[in-house]
Amino acid sequence: MTKRAAHDHPIHEHIAERWSPYGFSDNAVPTDVIRSLFEAARWSPSSYNEQPWSFIVATKDEPNEYARVLDCLVEGNQAWAQGAPVLVIACTNQFFSRNGKPNAAAAHDLGAAAAHLTFEATARGLAVHQMIGILPSKARAEFAIPAGVEPLTALAVGYAAPADSLPDQLKERDTAPRQRKSLAEFVFGGKYGDVSTLVE
Repeated sequence: MTKRAAHDHPIHEHIAERWSPYGFSDNAVPTDVIRSLFEAARWSPSSYNEQPWSFIVATKDEPNEYARVLDCLVEGNQAWAQGAPVLVIACTNQFFSRNGKPNAAAAHDLGAAAAHLTFEATARGLAVHQMIGILPSKARAEFAIPAGVEPLTALAVGYAAPADSLPDQLKERDTAPRQRKSLAEFVFGGKYGDVSTLVE
């Protein structure tokens, strides 16, 4: 199942094809492919090349480890994410290793790494659904995440399930049209809120 973006200007096909399903097939993701996803994240840019991201990953091939990650999601996300063959908790180090000062770019850089991972996944026919709905305190305790490292988001990774195989609630979500703001709503010039002449 694909939901290609109805874009107004030319973009890379993998960006147009990327979307976040709620329904995943039972097909396992090969280990070498998982490694390539994290390799893509590895080469993401970051402030001062700090690379503040870290990932806790589990697959359904490791049922106990998978259950531990799943338990760190909020209940609403557990309901659908348990169908994904790969679950990831994404963390970010809040301080620079070079001088111990707060890293204001940490969350931004984690997002960039997750975007690189997602692009690689899309190129390989996979889907990634990112979520903020996790239980940070539970994740910290469950995985002994040290002070200064923040468990921030989670990712469900796998192959999108055919819509007709999904229960009604997930089918409705996964078949709904994709929507985005127009460029004029967020690309400004002159002052905040004034539409840039580049996108008028």
